[in-house]
Amino acid sequence: MLDTNNVLIRNNVKLIGQGSKTLFLAHGFGCDQNMWRFLTPELSKHFTIVLFDYVGSGASDISQYSKKRYSKLEGYADDIIEICDTLELSDATFIGHSVSCMIGGIVSIQRPELFSKLIMICPTPCFLNFPPEYFGGFDKEDLKELLNLMDKNYIGWANYLAPLVMGTTNSDDLIGELSGSFCSTDPVIARNFAEVTFYSDYRHLLKAIKQPSLILQSENDALAAISIGEFMAREMPDSNLKVIAADGHCLHMTHPEAIMNSIIEYAK
Repeated sequence: MLDTNNVLIRNNVKLIGQGSKTLFLAHGFGCDQNMWRFLTPELSKHFTIVLFDYVGSGASDISQYSKKRYSKLEGYADDIIEICDTLELSDATFIGHSVSCMIGGIVSIQRPELFSKLIMICPTPCFLNFPPEYFGGFDKEDLKELLNLMDKNYIGWANYLAPLVMGTTNSDDLIGELSGSFCSTDPVIARNFAEVTFYSDYRHLLKAIKQPSLILQSENDALAAISIGEFMAREMPDSNLKVIAADGHCLHMTHPEAIMNSIIEYAK
């Protein structure tokens, strides 16, 4: 039997807005639900919105963290399923950022009744290169170095990665906020989540995602090139790719209006 109160506290679940249709917003690695704040004032006029933090992120209950459960993205997917079951949700629109796109994809395959549509912001099914057929953007050695930097100099790692993720042409305030968010995450949990995020390969699941899906890709993203969005759009049976004229991997923060309009149009 699911302890419903525990689930909502564990993941710091919040419900806002009004509307017959529900949006389920899932933040990316090293972030929390606060990263959606540029979208929620307008979206909450049209939809009911579910916000939450993954265990180990934001104001979640860190005592609930289990290295075993969260050694795969499926562990995070289980959390989303439990939140949906607790709230008695179905037919919601799932909106994920970065690694959450594939976590939402896992949920959509395991429990297709929960989400009727998916919106993926800067997704990738795999960060690794497998030449010649697939280029995720990183060789295994690159990612090993990144994880080693986390172990040796966590603050240095955060300060290196934040501008890369946010996009160097975007505001210093946003870059600083992301770096601060990385730094406020427990380093051991962040290290485990980074390893799961960067080393996982879910390309094989794309064909099984049957829900209508909108892929929002950035024109210039150091973590997920347009070619990855094109690959996903080819593999997923019912998907559209929309490229936003932007730099960086956090379009919901740097270009909220474009993302907001796309969401309202697609989810209505």
